[in-house]
Amino acid sequence: MNEKIWLSSPHMGGQELEYVKEAFQSNWIAPLGPNVDGFENDLAKYTGSPFAAALSAGTAALHLALILLDVKSGDEVLCQSMTFSASANPIAYQGATPVFVDSEKDTWNIDPVLLEEAIKDRIAKGKKPKAIIPVHLYGMPAKMAEILAVAAKYEIPVVEDAAEALGSLYQGKACGTLGELGILSFNGNKIITTSGGGALIGSNGDQIKKARFLATQARDNAPHYEHTHIGFNYRMSNICAGIGRGQMQVLDDRVEKRRRNFDYYVKELAGVPGISFLQEPEGSVSNRWLSTILVNPKESGGVSRETIRLALEKENIESRPLWKPMHMQPVFSGAPAYVNGVSEKLFEDGLCLPSGSNLTIQQLESIVANIKKLWD
Repeated sequence: MNEKIWLSSPHMGGQELEYVKEAFQSNWIAPLGPNVDGFENDLAKYTGSPFAAALSAGTAALHLALILLDVKSGDEVLCQSMTFSASANPIAYQGATPVFVDSEKDTWNIDPVLLEEAIKDRIAKGKKPKAIIPVHLYGMPAKMAEILAVAAKYEIPVVEDAAEALGSLYQGKACGTLGELGILSFNGNKIITTSGGGALIGSNGDQIKKARFLATQARDNAPHYEHTHIGFNYRMSNICAGIGRGQMQVLDDRVEKRRRNFDYYVKELAGVPGISFLQEPEGSVSNRWLSTILVNPKESGGVSRETIRLALEKENIESRPLWKPMHMQPVFSGAPAYVNGVSEKLFEDGLCLPSGSNLTIQQLESIVANIKKLWD
């Protein structure tokens, strides 16, 4: 069988091991230490966000963000439907109800017009939402100017889910820095990784300080273990943060390589009947975490995204359908949803192609050749 071509595998830069060695040599094998402090400083400097808290996962960051915004049992939180379940699960952790909002076609992210309609309807029903969670899907910035305008009009805080968007820019600003709080992910398949991990970023130092406090089991300042709040074991380890420090040194290179992958796919596949790509709106720069295509069977002679996925799978090449919208997921079947059909159609026709920054030209050529031959 051919060597596996992964969708998005970890890609080390070389310096990660030096930071990890330092942690071992100094015996900083704990959820705190110099690498954690250094990684937070690196993230703040790179994104332009004044404050960052390094955590165990992007999901943990989003959970803490909702706690900081006082989301409680019985509350409602507006959430983009076209996303991974980790965007919605923390809402349920708090005993709150996710209210899903569909996408627009320009970025595939939360539709600002539908968002306002949802807010008006929830208020009319006696439930003003406590927060809004837009997602920068596959690294493509959402329409943040419109989203923030709606949020400001109704005085609802925005938590940006930038888990897939480190290195993406919206009107010159880093994704994750535009709302009240932003979350990042360093899972193994992300543009950089700490094995597992995430971060909460924001401009309010008190909020980030409280997030760090809650993430370390909310231990009060006392010689014994004193607790006045419910805490969580959400802090990033010094070892994982060391990997992150090394990864930050190659982040710009990783963004450039993934953008080149996308450009290669466009060059080779844009002329294939039925295949189309999502382009960047003016003022947006996507990190192209994953390169995606839409496949229209009516224009492709019957070839669908599933035809392509199965053909690639036979050649040991990993691809994946676009996210199944949250309002279609069994676990959230009872949640309110404001839909327009966009995300359902994206799920039906969309496919993520191998996008790792460690892909070789030979691998890219093989992927494209195996797709093109379906039209022969």
